[in-house]
Amino acid sequence: MRHINRFIEHTHLKPTITGKDVDLLVRQGVKHQFAGVCIPPFWAKRAKREIAEADVQLVTVIGFPLGYQMTETKMEEIRLALRDGADELDLVLNVSAFKDGMNWPKIEVAKCSKLVHDHYKLIKVIIETAYLGEEEIRQLCRICADAGVDYVKTSTGFASSGAQVDDIRLMREVLPSNVGIKASGGIKTYEQAMEMINAGADRIGTSNGVGIMEQANDQTL
Repeated sequence: MRHINRFIEHTHLKPTITGKDVDLLVRQGVKHQFAGVCIPPFWAKRAKREIAEADVQLVTVIGFPLGYQMTETKMEEIRLALRDGADELDLVLNVSAFKDGMNWPKIEVAKCSKLVHDHYKLIKVIIETAYLGEEEIRQLCRICADAGVDYVKTSTGFASSGAQVDDIRLMREVLPSNVGIKASGGIKTYEQAMEMINAGADRIGTSNGVGIMEQANDQTL
């Protein structure tokens, strides 16, 4: 069994999340030594306090879930998230502008990447594959790589579908080796997670991290 826990970002982005949910998510993240916990920006400061010195990254989202906010708004969200202790920022790409044929998404991602990297943190860009054809996925992977992102992420989990194995393979084919892939959206089982990892994913965003670990442990019995 691979150390699947180090691929997992334990995630809770539902609008009904409470402080108790955040605390539980962090406790589970620390217990299982997940790569990170992903929570809404409002709860970042609390989550960072609960993580303390544990080797778990605090991940939060920017421009979530639709991505068509103004770039200045997204950059201010990034500044506030960094202030509150975020280690990794998952930025929703402006698919609306991309579909209109504008070059602005590349400019925006480059601006946001520079801001995040100036603080020595990581940025992932959510391209929302459910809204894209194969050639559009290729184009956006190239845009993200050229703009200097650390990861390209499949989905917010709020679209009609989430991560698909074929999309992960396509993204891995296009992206350079120094750009990771985060598969997210609809991944609930150990088998699904391993399919994504074997296809080329470096991170798994899931709300069922604990369940996946239980299933993974069953594989070794």
